[in-house]
This record gives sequence, C-alpha cells and structure tokens, in this order.
Amino acid sequence: MSERDIGPRYNVAPGTWIASIRQASEDSAPTLEEMWWGFRPSWAKGKGTQPINARVETVATNNFFKSAFAKHRCLVLADGWYEWIKNTSPKQPHYLCRQDREPLYFAAIYAKREDGRLGCAILTEPARGSSIDVHDRMPLILNDDSLESWLAPDLTDKETIRNLVGHIDADLIEHWPVSTAVNKPSEGQGDELINPL
Repeated sequence: MSERDIGPRYNVAPGTWIASIRQASEDSAPTLEEMWWGFRPSWAKGKGTQPINARVETVATNNFFKSAFAKHRCLVLADGWYEWIKNTSPKQPHYLCRQDREPLYFAAIYAKREDGRLGCAILTEPARGSSIDVHDRMPLILNDDSLESWLAPDLTDKETIRNLVGHIDADLIEHWPVSTAVNKPSEGQGDELINPL
C-alpha cells in the first residue's frame, strides 16, 4: 500500500480499496494490505452481487461465505463508522466510535476475486449498547485478546473460532449526529465529517 492509501479517510464507501490485516500462512506475520470492499470469490465467475457485510449468525454456514470464514479471516481497521437513522428525512447520519478513541478492529473475511486481487466483507452482529439507538446492526468489533486467534490460518473449526473470539464491551461505543455531507462520498472527505452537529 502507498502512503496515500494509508492516510486518513473520513468517508470510506463500499466498492473502494480499504486497509486490512491478514495472516497468509501459519509461518508468516500479519501484513497490512489493500482489499476491495466487496466480497465475490473467483468461483462465483462475476455473477451476482458483491456483499459488503456478512451476518455473524450465518457466516459459518452460508455457502457463499463459509469457506472464507474457515480459512480466510482478516481485520479491517477503523476509528469509527457511520450509520443512518431511518425515520428522518433526509436520513440523519451518526458517527460511532470508541469513547477512548482507540482503533476499532472489524472482523472480516476475504477471498480472491476474478482479477486476482482480494475482496472482503465485514461481519455484522445485532446492535449492542448505545448503537441500538441508531441501527439494528453493527460491525463485529473484536477485543484485543481475539485478534491473534481471528487471524490464525490454522484455526478452521467454527466452534473453536467462536469460543476463542469475543467482541468489545458495548459500553465503549458512543455516537453523535454529523453532517449529511457524509451522504455524498464524492464531495465530503475531510475530518469535518465527524464533527458533532
């Protein structure tokens, strides 16, 4: 990844290249690399959608995702994320992050695309804590003790993975309303996007 790619981005849209961490083999160290935010394995032959999310409840059993869940797990790095309250017009975006502003590690899965590059989907779980006020789902954000196990390529049994991996305390998450400029990724990209209204 170039320095340009690693620099701050305040409005990361689906269908773009994002920073992720993966461990390619048991003998290699985790690496930071670029992945396309959209999951479509090469065996899908370019057909169908490119989901950006996978539900934690079904990711280990869904035919489209289960091989990646067993063998190709990664982390997507973020300081926060946006969700929109649906019963407002226009939809009101909120920025969600840790109260202590520590980085977030989103659990994700990846697969090789037809073009040979890697594409990923972020796992989501039912919303917890204050995030319920904004949306009914949220990213699966791993606690620090889970990161090594989540990346481990030799860990393939779904029950073992579930027993070794945990999410952060929901009380760590806070949110506030932000500008609707977030709704137009091509126009709004600066740090003003996360300023409270």
